[in-house]
Formats: sequence, structure tokens, C-alpha cells
Amino acid sequence: MAVQRFEDLIVWQKAQELGVMIYTEFQNCNDFGFRDQIRRAAVSISNNIAEGFERSSNSDFSKFLFYSLGSNSEVRSMLYLAIKLKLIEKKKADLLIDATNEVSKLLYGLIKSMKTNS
Repeated sequence: MAVQRFEDLIVWQKAQELGVMIYTEFQNCNDFGFRDQIRRAAVSISNNIAEGFERSSNSDFSKFLFYSLGSNSEVRSMLYLAIKLKLIEKKKADLLIDATNEVSKLLYGLIKSMKTNS
């Protein structure tokens, strides 16, 4: 059965969960530039999945999945920086980094499945 809505994609659901976790974790961060950038990048992950899903072709969708990967990597990179800047405890950051790695695996899997099914 084909997926009919982007909301049905596990990767979109996981990206939304990651976005909520990032928003929650950094809501009291006083480094406003850092806080806003990591939040924008986190929101961009699921938004690019949704936008790409609604495009007219698999190649367009695939392009937006790569945008999501880029935003996901940006979040992961910023989490490493947040540890070094002491904006987050390492233990909490590690959980968020694990979540970004899960989203990456799901994105790569979806991209791969689209290539084999086209």
C-alpha cells in the first residue's frame, strides 16, 4: 500500500519528535542566535520532508529529502558545539544526537527505496 500523506511517513514523525525535543531543550538558552539557529534547522527537517512529498515527482521529493539530511546534520553539528560551549549537558546532547542519527538512517533508507522503485 502506497503512502498517501506525508504524515504517514515514519521519518516525518521522527523528525517532528526531534523538533519538539530541540525546541524544549533550548527554550531557556540565553544565546539567542544559537537557540534560533538550532531550532530553525530542526524545524526544517520535517518541513522539507512534507514539502518534498507534495512535489510532482520522485526526483523533486528526493531533492527535498537531501535538504532534510542537510538540516539534520546541521542540528547534529550544533549539538556538538553546544556541548563545547556548555549550553547543554553531554548526556542530554548524546540523546539528541542519537535521535538525529535515527532520522538520518530513515532518510537514507527512504532515498534508497525511491531509487530502487523508480
